[in-house]
Order: sequence, then C-alpha cells, then structure tokens
Amino acid sequence: MKIATWNVNSLSVRLPQVLDWLAAHPTEVLALQELKLTDDKFPAAALAEAGYQAQWFGQKTYNGVALISKAEGTDVVKNIPGFEDDMSRVIAATFPDSAGGTVRVIGAYFPNGQAPDSDKFVYKMRWLSALRDWVGGEMQKHPNLVLLGDYNITFDELDMWDPVALAGTIHCTDAEREKLQALIDLGLTDSFRLFDQPEKSYSWWDYREFAFRRNRGLRIDHILISQALTARASACVIDRAPRKNERPSDHAPVVLTLAK
Repeated sequence: MKIATWNVNSLSVRLPQVLDWLAAHPTEVLALQELKLTDDKFPAAALAEAGYQAQWFGQKTYNGVALISKAEGTDVVKNIPGFEDDMSRVIAATFPDSAGGTVRVIGAYFPNGQAPDSDKFVYKMRWLSALRDWVGGEMQKHPNLVLLGDYNITFDELDMWDPVALAGTIHCTDAEREKLQALIDLGLTDSFRLFDQPEKSYSWWDYREFAFRRNRGLRIDHILISQALTARASACVIDRAPRKNERPSDHAPVVLTLAK
C-alpha cells in the first residue's frame, strides 16, 4: 500500500504532471497541497477517468488540499474542528487498509509563518497547537493513522542545505521544531528516517538561483505514522524526478510504502 504527499503549487497548472505521476506510480492515497483553485474548478472528472476518487477542499489563489485515492474515503473532515480558520489547510478521511481494517489519513498544508517576528508566525503556532490536540484525539479512534503534507518545518540540520546560514530562519526555528516534536510525542514517527537515506535529501527547492540544480533545499514535506504502522513501513522515498519537469512544482512527492 502506497501513501504519498505532494505540494503541487497549483493543480490547474500541474494536473497533467499529477496524472502522469499517478500512471507511473499507482498510489492508494495521494495527499495534495496548494491546489490554488476553488471547489468548482477541481478536476474530479479527469481524476475519475484515470481511476481515482477524490475529496477536496479548495480555496481561490492560495492554499487548498485534497486526497486522491483508489477507494472512496469516508468520515471526511475539513480543517481542524473547533479551530476557527478561513484558510483551507486540512482534509482527513478513512480508507480501506491493504492489510484489512482501515487507515486514517490526514493531509495538511501547514502555515508558512513568513518570519519569526510576524503575525503569521503567531498564527502558525496557534494552528500547530490546535492540530496536535485534534490529532491526539484522532489517534485514540484510529490506531492506523498517517499525518502527511507540507509541514513547512525542518526536523534538524540534516533537513537544511546550509545549517549555519539558515539557523533560526523560518522553517528552522526552535519554536517550530518544538511544535513538530509535540506531534512526535503523541506517538507518531517520521517514516522517512526509518530508513537509510542519501545525504542532503530534500523535498523543496526554491525556484531562484538554480537551487534544485545545486541541491540547495529543505526537507519540509513529511509523512508521520502511528506506532501500529511503523512495523509495516517498508520504504519511504523522495521522488525528485517531477522536480525536473518543465514548469515543475517547487516540491517533490514523498512516498511511503506499507507492507500488508
């Protein structure tokens, strides 16, 4: 069973790339972020023609999340219950598990935060606290749980192309990492770090200054899994190939494989 995340940075622009990627990499659930389109513009028909169901939560210009799946998702939740938010950042659904039973998948586009001294950073901290509280409750109901998406947070220096220059900057602050650790403390595991990975493995590269070509990136797209799924994780990889496309997203897909 494969579960993946990809910030596509505009689904209307990147739809052909998503369809091509799914054709080459059949995936049970693909979480998308930054759809950048309203619900009525979502390409449900094109995905259905490719054999995929979809649940989506769009927003004009910015944000927007979706879960693309082979089987229909149930018990769909949009955004964090009880947290007032006018931004489309979270979508959750329950899917059949290849091992029997179900798996709860929460796809999220975490706030960027802009800068540590900004109002947007304060919002990010509040949002992360609310997410943790909600996810904790979800884990009590769903032992098989995956929390994945564009976190806009690095775990540590291994996730940064230049740990010295980037220390304390957005995505790399102690405050953000403490909130990320609070999610781990719920009993979640960074599936990527379960396996030996190439040095300087990143999932995002700025469009400017040939950052991808020079591998000046950050690992900010993560797949966290509950303890029940950890023993079944057989691989987690960053697929850099789509970042080489013409007009690519600035993010690459991250793919988790679960054994039955």
